Amino acid sequence: MNRFLTAAVAATAGVAMAGEAAATEWNVSLWGKRRAFTEHVEKLAELVSEKTNGEFTLNISYGGLSKNKENLDGISIGAFEMAQFCAGYHRDKNPSITVLELPFLGVNTLEEEVAVSHAVYAHPAVEADLARWNAKLLMTSPMPQYNIVGTGEPRDELGEFKDMRVRATGGIGQAFSAVGAVPTSVTATEAYNAMESGVVDTVAFAQHAHLAFGTINKADWWTANLNPGTVNCPVVVNTDAYDALSDAEREALDSSVEEAIAHYLDNYGALLTKWDSVLEEKGVEKVTISDEQLAEFRKVAADPIREQWIKDMSGQGLPAQELYDLVQKTLSDHRSGS
Repeated sequence: MNRFLTAAVAATAGVAMAGEAAATEWNVSLWGKRRAFTEHVEKLAELVSEKTNGEFTLNISYGGLSKNKENLDGISIGAFEMAQFCAGYHRDKNPSITVLELPFLGVNTLEEEVAVSHAVYAHPAVEADLARWNAKLLMTSPMPQYNIVGTGEPRDELGEFKDMRVRATGGIGQAFSAVGAVPTSVTATEAYNAMESGVVDTVAFAQHAHLAFGTINKADWWTANLNPGTVNCPVVVNTDAYDALSDAEREALDSSVEEAIAHYLDNYGALLTKWDSVLEEKGVEKVTISDEQLAEFRKVAADPIREQWIKDMSGQGLPAQELYDLVQKTLSDHRSGS
């Protein structure tokens, strides 16, 4: 009798272990804290779990798995299965997607940012570029045009940007450099301390980041319409982990991207709606740059930086002109509804 009970218990344990083995858990490396910038990843995790009855879960970590500048490296070695990073953190590691960080691209809305990002992500040269890191691009983290907060007297003319120390990465940093500012690429999590200690005079962020990382709390003013560009921050998955998913798990993941992005856009839209009240509450002056000054900024920064980018990336073997043209065509198609 005992022999039969032992066998039954062992069989039950074996079924339980098999059930546990069937479940899939992915670790996801983000940074900072939960905010508008990460809401699509949070929604993705929720949807994937729902669609698989909890058999496929995404365990999201804010800074516990890697530093933000090392997320792509972590993906490459399989330290975790999914991560978010920003192209400007390591332009040499992901040169193809830096086309999306060129200043004054002409992208006006978050929906347009999604359209151009995903078009670029699907280009074979971009897929091959990220494949060097064993990474598959899953979705973008669309952000509005960056603007700067600063302390002291507002700067509303280009001449006042000379020698201004600004936290800015990627093409935005290049744009400020073109008008005499001194960009530094401290990470988002370091920006508040850099501003507080005087390492930088100003910080360029999208609205959510000024809130999330506290730079708005140090600010005396904010530029409402400088709009020099934005950064591109994809969510990627480890290719081996993606290929190892079952068909049902892969379908649950892929089919959830569009809804996760839609949730992100709704959430970010609500933040933008209340932005003016945030400025008023914190006593931050809204600074408007004149059309003449903006035109001069574009003249100095847009064309020269774009042409240099095309030359440099072409020299690296990338179809740079084709990628830039793809951005412009996608914008045109999106606006015409085609």
